[in-house]
Amino acid sequence: MRNLDLGVLRSFMTVADAGGVTRAAGILNLTQSAVSMQLKRLEETLGVPLLERSGRGLRLTSSGEQLLHYSRKLVALNDEAWGKLTAEDYEGELRLGVPHDVIYPTIPQVLKKFSADFPRMKVQLISLPSLTLKKQFAQGECDLILTTELQPDAGGEILALKKLVWIGAINGSTWRERPLRVAFCSNCIFRPGTVEELGKSGIPWEYAVDSENDNAVEAAVSADLAIHVTMEGNLPAQTEAIDHGDSLPDPGRTGIVMYVQKSASTPIAGMADILRAAFAAA
Repeated sequence: MRNLDLGVLRSFMTVADAGGVTRAAGILNLTQSAVSMQLKRLEETLGVPLLERSGRGLRLTSSGEQLLHYSRKLVALNDEAWGKLTAEDYEGELRLGVPHDVIYPTIPQVLKKFSADFPRMKVQLISLPSLTLKKQFAQGECDLILTTELQPDAGGEILALKKLVWIGAINGSTWRERPLRVAFCSNCIFRPGTVEELGKSGIPWEYAVDSENDNAVEAAVSADLAIHVTMEGNLPAQTEAIDHGDSLPDPGRTGIVMYVQKSASTPIAGMADILRAAFAAA
């Protein structure tokens, strides 16, 4: 047999993009063992190793990199043909709101899956702070939003819980200085709780940056001019989690929360299901 199974190629692509079998299984709505079996069968069919395990997960072999290139072409052509010939007439635009610190690494894979399931739908991705997104959602300007908050309002569904961490410049020292210099956007949802904990700790502090622009905060932190609080695993470039022992207060944790308009159409409900599966596997 010299035919490649498109379903198996789709699983292989998802594993490569997600960086591991566990996360890919959640995106594909398959069990981890099922995905592992597909990869094993694919390697046996081709007679070459495609993936290697490393300390940080999986990485592609040279043969795997070649196959990934062809897999993207084959699966994309399959999805295009399937979408044009069999897709239901769901056309229009879906307005998805996501805070900037939630977009990576999950949302790109979510958008790919939605595009395959609803090829005639367009997605308007709105990246704004959680508080602003909640206001737009209440006014009907978004069909579905994600927020970062531990106590959701009515109708909010917690998709995942994340630890909050203090971050600073790589090898930075600002966190040791007093008064402690912190940087937050004026509408950052983590700001009130962090300021409260700093007050309880008795640590003198001041704002180094008080801006409406996330980029301004990230620039100050990466330049070792201030420190900031964000979700573990969602660190801006050139920053790292601060190993402070107990010298800084614990910023706690947050939830990734989803809100969906009550009059959700089939594509909106489909996007909600994809997001549930993606964050369950993250």
